[in-house]
Amino acid sequence: MYRYTYEEIADKYIDTIYRLALSRTKSQQYAEDITQDVFVKLISSRKNFESEEHLKAWLLRVTINLTKDLFSSSWFKTTGELSEDISYRDEEKSDLYYAVMKLSQKYRTVIHLHYYEGYSVDEIAKITGASPGTVKSQLHRGRQMLKELIEEE
Repeated sequence: MYRYTYEEIADKYIDTIYRLALSRTKSQQYAEDITQDVFVKLISSRKNFESEEHLKAWLLRVTINLTKDLFSSSWFKTTGELSEDISYRDEEKSDLYYAVMKLSQKYRTVIHLHYYEGYSVDEIAKITGASPGTVKSQLHRGRQMLKELIEEE
């Protein structure tokens, strides 16, 4: 069983959770709310984790589920889109960053998990609930779309 304190988890994973939420929602406000909700769920769950990887996968899965819940809520469907300048940090802005943000959510998610978080296809499949073949296909299509977007610019 993996031992941890909530402060240690927050220090280590808050940026990871926020970046994934931001990648999926394209909104700083929603990403901040979801990040906070992930930690509320962690504290209220009192779940025991087998390893640090199990903990990280659980945090990412909860982040994905909360973004899905947000997009399927009736409140979200009836509100207008926020226009804001999103960024992780100024030094991370690049043509590639902006190209990734133009992709649809499913492609942004797998690309983020693979390239930013370093997960394998099988690990992404477990986190997202998709089959490994679907993840491979989404990564392939996402890379193709990124290439086209960057070449256009």
